[in-house]
Amino acid sequence: MDYKFVTAEEAAKAVRSGDWVDYGFGAGFPELMDKAIAARKEELKDVKIRGGLVIRPRIEVVECDPEQSAFHYYSWHIGDYERKLQSRGLVEFIPMILRFLPDLYRYHIRVDVACVPVSKPDANGYCSLGISPYAWRTIFENARTVIFEINEHYPAVLGVEGSNRVHLSEADYIVEGEHEPLPLRTYKDPSPIDIEIAKHVVKEIPDGATLALGVGGVPFTVAKMLAESDLKDLGCHTGTISDAFLALHKAGKLTNARKEIDTGRSTWNLAMGSQELYDWLNNEPDLFRPSDVDYVHSPDRMSRISNYVGIMGGVQLDLMGQENAESAGKRQLSGIGGQLDFLEGAYRSKGGKCFICLNSARKDKEGNLKSNIVPFIPGGSVVSAPRTLIQYVATEYGIANLAGLTLKERAKAMISIAHPAFREELAKYAEETFR
Repeated sequence: MDYKFVTAEEAAKAVRSGDWVDYGFGAGFPELMDKAIAARKEELKDVKIRGGLVIRPRIEVVECDPEQSAFHYYSWHIGDYERKLQSRGLVEFIPMILRFLPDLYRYHIRVDVACVPVSKPDANGYCSLGISPYAWRTIFENARTVIFEINEHYPAVLGVEGSNRVHLSEADYIVEGEHEPLPLRTYKDPSPIDIEIAKHVVKEIPDGATLALGVGGVPFTVAKMLAESDLKDLGCHTGTISDAFLALHKAGKLTNARKEIDTGRSTWNLAMGSQELYDWLNNEPDLFRPSDVDYVHSPDRMSRISNYVGIMGGVQLDLMGQENAESAGKRQLSGIGGQLDFLEGAYRSKGGKCFICLNSARKDKEGNLKSNIVPFIPGGSVVSAPRTLIQYVATEYGIANLAGLTLKERAKAMISIAHPAFREELAKYAEETFR
């Protein structure tokens, strides 16, 4: 079969003024197409590019056009680099719940050109979506023009029954060339508070639990402690697979043996971490079920896995249990991503638990101590998760289980894990408000 291999410059001619172009999500990024589209700056107007959670250091269409005369960049989830763009007014945030993203593309929004990073094809023309299955299949099935960009560094993990596989024949254009090494996601050493929070959470995790770990200090610390614990037969059904799961695998703890779904395999939608993590995916593909958002982020599927445990981060919670997971006042820090999906999935699992983990307090720029447990989520900040969906909250002072509690009881539980310096004023507010 003849496939349409072209240069990135040739493929970029498919982009027209006024188009919506998709770049994908996470550590996967179509860098050759990005440069080629950026080179057409003088020819194009009002081209809108969507992406999210970008961890590489540069997006050419943004950096080449700070006046936004040709290109406008939109993010589903603000990553480290996009946060810097935000401070320069060069990114616009689009709120979404990750499990709804495929339906957004199917029924509500337009995509004209999909720039899809893929691995080198095998002898039959099949490529892997590598480290970022995302919602790519839905997106490119609804696009006017599909461009596959072959990245020689992508792990060739095709998944189960083609769950992470595409075929060259599905692309209108295929681009190949030399790429930078895959972007790495590193972790800081855990703080003393991270360690205290992790200790509380680890006590709540049983043998055979299947884990969904967010990205951050506490989830990574929990994984490290689990790797050194007596627990066994842990499983993975997570949005992002990271070095936290690699640590569990190296300790012999990650067997997936007790998962009722995808038994024996780790299930995930994105991969972000070290080169060792990417090598693991490439060298042992039979250990994994990478799949798209429709599969991985389905609360119904999670509900059929017993002892499903989610460990997520938060920014602020109020006394009713409402959570702000993504903003500092009016400033967007990240996005909700799949947190609501995993909160619901764990709630519906037999033996399931989902922990929102946060420091009880923080210091502002002037060095003043501020509580992260507040009477109410302040104006301008985001309520990312409603009080009805929050189950467990963990700080360095313990764990509050909010399931089935009244507003007054919730406030009491939240105050018990707040920083001692703020408990008195929180109790006063609760007494006046929750009668």
